Amino acid sequence: MTPGILYISYDGMLEPLGQSQVLAYLKRLAAGRRIHLISFEKAADWAQVAERKRVAADMAGAGIVWHPLRYHKRPSALATAWDIAQGAAVGLWLVLRHRLRIVHARSYVPSVMALALKRLVGAKYVFDMRGFWADERVDGGLWPREGRMFRVAKGFERRFLLGADHVVSLTHAAVREMQCFDYLQGCMPPVTVIPTCADLARFAPQPRESMGVEGARGFVLGYVGSAGTWYLFDEVAACFAQLLRLRSDARFLIVNRGEHAYIRDRLAAAGVPDSVVELTSATHAEVPRLMARMDAGVFFIKPVFSKQASAPTKLAEFLGCGIPCLGNAGVGDMAQVLEAEQVGVALKAFDAASVATGLAQLLALVAEPGTRSRCVTTAQKHFSLDEGVRRYAGIYAQLEPSA
Repeated sequence: MTPGILYISYDGMLEPLGQSQVLAYLKRLAAGRRIHLISFEKAADWAQVAERKRVAADMAGAGIVWHPLRYHKRPSALATAWDIAQGAAVGLWLVLRHRLRIVHARSYVPSVMALALKRLVGAKYVFDMRGFWADERVDGGLWPREGRMFRVAKGFERRFLLGADHVVSLTHAAVREMQCFDYLQGCMPPVTVIPTCADLARFAPQPRESMGVEGARGFVLGYVGSAGTWYLFDEVAACFAQLLRLRSDARFLIVNRGEHAYIRDRLAAAGVPDSVVELTSATHAEVPRLMARMDAGVFFIKPVFSKQASAPTKLAEFLGCGIPCLGNAGVGDMAQVLEAEQVGVALKAFDAASVATGLAQLLALVAEPGTRSRCVTTAQKHFSLDEGVRRYAGIYAQLEPSA
């Protein structure tokens, strides 16, 4: 068996994100490799005893050794500092006890722990950056760009990039941006691009279904996931209102949890009648069945600086189900994937003329017989979980002493 790995995630494994974006990879990477996982679990999730036992058994069956720690939220800075100290202490014990040679840190807070372990015991450090986190805090309105927290976070980002033995980026756009950082000139670390992948065995084409109690087919535009924070839902609502003028048989199927009042308010403000909208909630496992009722997907994301490093999971899931998408430019590699592979349209502006042109292109794509199969092929090429696992395994192989 190859030398062991310590994986640190500040996201909990009892959360959907931890299960789809951490465990999905680690369960495959654990074959022939010892993986110890530190995660930070929220109290409400930990209280779900049956789910906790299920996840623990799932990990144990895959050969992953789980070390769950308690996530602390308040007071914010002190709580995070305590979590970092606790994680670093547990991590140091695990590295020494089990002779783990690689520390894989998912995002920034775990990287503080991982960099400390690298300096203390010489372990190889993988910085799985997941995006420009400090810039996201500014772009999301949580921190001022001139503030102390932003400067401190960017200082840590510099240390992470200079100290990493390997960096994982979600997008090629983020790599191009990092190559322009002054302090990385002549000392750029090895970087592998691994976008947010999807389980394409689950997100795969299914027989088309009708929408509505009377079985009316029409043209179904789909929206899946959050409508707030980074998402431009007002622009989506205006886009669908414009689609209705092009296709009177258009219907809008929205799958969302927790924002239904907000969504209905924004649709009403855009003049979209309730009669053409189906708004529903679903578990992650139920989403592919609902996607089978969609002819195309839509989502717009704020094209701010930090989003150059983002790879929306829903893009992989839509394409895996054979569904072309209407998105926007300025978000990671999304525009390049949509247009170069001819599986969607990326708007460069949201004025009525640009949206009308984009909708016409989308409708033409949906009508092409080969579009669905092209979407699936593109998903397998760019967003396959198998390919993501292969790339992570390649990084570990490069860093393992036996290599």
